Amino acid sequence: MRQWTVDAFAAQPFRGNPACVLEPMGAWPQADWMQALAAENNQAETAFLLKTDSPGRFGLRWFTPALEVPLCGHATLASAHVLFSELGALADEVTFETRSGPLIVRRAGEGYEMDFPSQPPRQVEAPTGLAEALGVEPVEIWASSYLVAVLKDEAQVRALAPDLVALEAVSSAATGGRGNVGVASLAEAGRAYDVVDRFFAPGSGIPEDPTTGSLHTILTPLFAEKLGRARVRFHQAYPGRGGDLDCELRGDRVLLRGHAVTVLEGRLRLAG
Repeated sequence: MRQWTVDAFAAQPFRGNPACVLEPMGAWPQADWMQALAAENNQAETAFLLKTDSPGRFGLRWFTPALEVPLCGHATLASAHVLFSELGALADEVTFETRSGPLIVRRAGEGYEMDFPSQPPRQVEAPTGLAEALGVEPVEIWASSYLVAVLKDEAQVRALAPDLVALEAVSSAATGGRGNVGVASLAEAGRAYDVVDRFFAPGSGIPEDPTTGSLHTILTPLFAEKLGRARVRFHQAYPGRGGDLDCELRGDRVLLRGHAVTVLEGRLRLAG
C-alpha cells in the first residue's frame, strides 16, 4: 500500500502544511487501524481514500494523531493532488464524499480550487480567561466551529505564544467544541496578502497547525464583510513555514485556492 506526504497550500517543498495520503482502498479499514497509522505518521492529518464506482468520486476521511475530524482542508487538497499528480486522474475535478458533505476539488492553472461549505461566525463576548491564555487582549471575538480572536495588527499575530493548556480549556467551554482557536488581523500595508492568521489546535492533538483550510471557511465570510469584497488573500504565519490561500465567498460556499507539492512517497508493509 503506497502513501505520499504532500505539502499543501505551498508552491515549494517545506512550506504550507504536510499531510499523508494513502492510495485509494476498496473498503474502509477499521477506525482504530486508521487512528494508529495517523499517530505513527504524526502529521497534522492523514487522509484515507475509498474507491467508488465512479472514477471521479472517492470517500475521504481525515485523522489527526489523536482523533478523526469532520473537516480538513489541507488534507483534502493533498488528496486531490495525489489523485491528479501521482495517480494520473484525467478528470478536471474530483468529488470527495465526507462527513461534511460532498467536497469538490478542481484543477486551477498550476494549482487547485476547493469548494467548501462556508461557516460564518457570530460575534461574541470574550470568554473569561481568553486574553490571559493568548497573552494579548483581542479586539474582537467570533465563534463558529472554532473560536476566532481578531488582534490589533500583524505583529501581534506573529509574536503570539499562547498558553495552550489554558487556551484549550477556555475555547472548549465557550464553543462546546474541541478547544481550537484561530487568531487573525488585517495585514501590514504592502503585503501580498490581505489577512494574516494562525491556528492553535490543542483540542485536536496539534499544538499549532501550519495551514488550515477549515479555519478559512470561517475567516473568509468574516473578512469578506470587513473588506467589502468576496475575494480575500490569506497568509497563515506558522513560524518557519507559512502557507498561502486565495479564498472567495460564493453564497454559502467558500472557494479555497492553493498549490501542493509531493515531498515523499513510501510503501506501507502492512494492511488495514
